[in-house]
Amino acid sequence: MTATFKTLDELDLANKRVLLRADLNVPVADGKVTDATRIERLVPTIREIVKKDGKAILLSHFGRPKGKVDAEFSLEQVCEAVANATGHPVGFVATDWTEMSDAQKAIESAPAGSVLILENTRFHPGEEANDPELAKRMASLGDVYVNDAFSAAHRAHASTEALARLLPAAAGLAMQAELEALEAGLGKPKKPVVAIVGGAKVSSKIDLLENLVTKVDALVIGGGMANTFLHAQGYGVGKSLAEKDLAETALRIMDKAIDSGCAIILPIDAVVAWHFKADTPTRLYGVDAIDKDGMILDIGPSSIERIQGAIDDANTVVWNGPMGAFEMNPFDAGTVAIAKHAAKRTHDGKLVSVAGGGDTVAALAHAGVKDAFTYVSTAGGAFLEWMEGKPLPGVEALKK
Repeated sequence: MTATFKTLDELDLANKRVLLRADLNVPVADGKVTDATRIERLVPTIREIVKKDGKAILLSHFGRPKGKVDAEFSLEQVCEAVANATGHPVGFVATDWTEMSDAQKAIESAPAGSVLILENTRFHPGEEANDPELAKRMASLGDVYVNDAFSAAHRAHASTEALARLLPAAAGLAMQAELEALEAGLGKPKKPVVAIVGGAKVSSKIDLLENLVTKVDALVIGGGMANTFLHAQGYGVGKSLAEKDLAETALRIMDKAIDSGCAIILPIDAVVAWHFKADTPTRLYGVDAIDKDGMILDIGPSSIERIQGAIDDANTVVWNGPMGAFEMNPFDAGTVAIAKHAAKRTHDGKLVSVAGGGDTVAALAHAGVKDAFTYVSTAGGAFLEWMEGKPLPGVEALKK
């Protein structure tokens, strides 16, 4: 695939100050990073910079300090985790992003091949405002710019968008891998393409569904979202989660799917319970006969079989959102069965599988197949906006 964006190997990194936009917005408890997945994905890019005697100078947001200096959100607390992941000493450069001379001195005095983390970019209100003056101050610290934070690419912030236009800029290795995987998922996929979309609410995914029905050959709808579509078709859904006021929206999406030649696959049977808790008594119903006091909490075996059949017919699967209340036994059965089926097809070389979104990553990890998909994106909002067909400012700024 020919990249439409500049890649790391197109930049001269030798003895350069490399401003590396990272995503160090990781969970921290008692001053310790509890999940270093995002940090681990940065390691290849950091090592490539260091190998060429460049200085890797990491910029990132962390939490929501609301444009003010706040010790609770200092990036100093992630330095140890970055050092552990890279096997390289990591220095910390404090700055409030207003007067840059101290930061400039710290960077100049660091030897070639150093790894430094700059203070939280959101300690200045200009970061989220995409302030060109702040971007200029950031640019004064580097010679080239590399963005390896796809998860922040949907935001036009000073460190993701304005800065990229002030220095020679490229995608880092993790960003490149993500963009190439997404291109294989929806950009120029191997057809037929099946999208699997689940989760609680249609209202949060209207744009997503409207875009997908024009791009894919079949759209599987599960989770609480499916109940809204079933209700729109006149089925009773009992006390299930359903946005009944969106019935017309659901029907419009189904009409658009017909016009686009996209098959919509909805549940045909469901696991129903009367209490929303783990290990509560359940009963299997066809969707045309749901108990009026019951809640649909997972898809049934016939629905699982139907979705697995769609996956068997596909060359590409794109997945966002679980099929049921997978956090509770036994309502994880549908999600797990489908995840394992897609993983096996991927392992057998018969499927390109791309998944993303917080709940999706957790569901695939729960099914034990997170590493068995072709690509799993840890980016929440950016992955969703990409699936919605929206341009991502942080990616647009890297285009040739």
